[in-house]
Amino acid sequence: MSSDPGTGAAGDAASDAPWLPAALNAGHLYRDRVREPAASTIAFYASRYPHSDQRVWEERLAAGEILCNGQRLRADGPLQPGDRLVWHRPPWQEAAVPVLQQQSIVFDDGDLLVVNKPSGLPVLPAGGFLAHTLLAQLEGWARSGVISAGAIRSGADAPGLPRPVHRLGRFTSGLLVCARSAASRAWLSALLRDSSGRPGEPSPLLPQRCHKLYRALTQPLPADWAIGETRPLSTPISRRPHPRLGQIWCAAPPDDPAALPSRSALTLLERRQDSCLVAVSIATGRPHQIRIHTAALGAPLLGDPLYRPGGQAHPEALPGDGGYQLHAHRLDLTSPDGQLLKLQAPLPPLLETGVA
Repeated sequence: MSSDPGTGAAGDAASDAPWLPAALNAGHLYRDRVREPAASTIAFYASRYPHSDQRVWEERLAAGEILCNGQRLRADGPLQPGDRLVWHRPPWQEAAVPVLQQQSIVFDDGDLLVVNKPSGLPVLPAGGFLAHTLLAQLEGWARSGVISAGAIRSGADAPGLPRPVHRLGRFTSGLLVCARSAASRAWLSALLRDSSGRPGEPSPLLPQRCHKLYRALTQPLPADWAIGETRPLSTPISRRPHPRLGQIWCAAPPDDPAALPSRSALTLLERRQDSCLVAVSIATGRPHQIRIHTAALGAPLLGDPLYRPGGQAHPEALPGDGGYQLHAHRLDLTSPDGQLLKLQAPLPPLLETGVA
């Protein structure tokens, strides 16, 4: 399925999409190569994968889940540079997720593929998801012939499965850009990560520019913020300590030399009883940028369990926790061959104006 190269839109397939039920996956092999001497295999794993403490790794070692240089380990011991480790994680149950519908395709020219991702569907394996991901569903589409697994445009390099070139949070819906060729993925990834367009302005008809517009519900904005008013947001973002993850992206303190500059622009569209409907234009693509910027402003996304007013993370919450409304609504994008694409994903009902 394809649309005119200049514009694309998909039906609101996310609202009534069927769901894959919770199910066991096939397990996974985590492969590591030791770079420096380590006195303990358990300590190596506890440092490499801090989501599990040493007691848990002791249990995994005792259960025979860890191999070193092809030999199953029966006891803890030192590691040497060059040792090859494999942790065979047993199958685990993955939560139910929405099924990506064919009518969610917004644009497909044989290389570039843009879909309207439903809220609740992880993009790539992470956070306890392996098989229940958008990537796995794209693989299923390619096997069944819903989409081509190779480029059809003249000159496209190394065609293959469409792979996402950026991420949307599990509970962020809307436009997700994928590409089949490695060159297109590299181009688009850089473009989406750090656009040279200004927040709130249409993108110029020049290469290496794009304009990304989201819609969201936030906690109430300051009373002096007028309907239709746009204000810039530029809180830098950096990694901060987190008890469950080790580190997490948050609003950076003023003296953080590793802070990443980030730029957004927020427009107030509507005030509601307990929230504000906003449009957010982003000119950089930092991790969780909109969630962090609105929280740093003092008005986190309504229902966001992770980011607190001020832009710091709740110690017991994780990035994949849901409850908020955030939608990648519009995207003006220069494709690798120079086309200007104007793409749009219909709004979820709660993010439309005039909804109580």
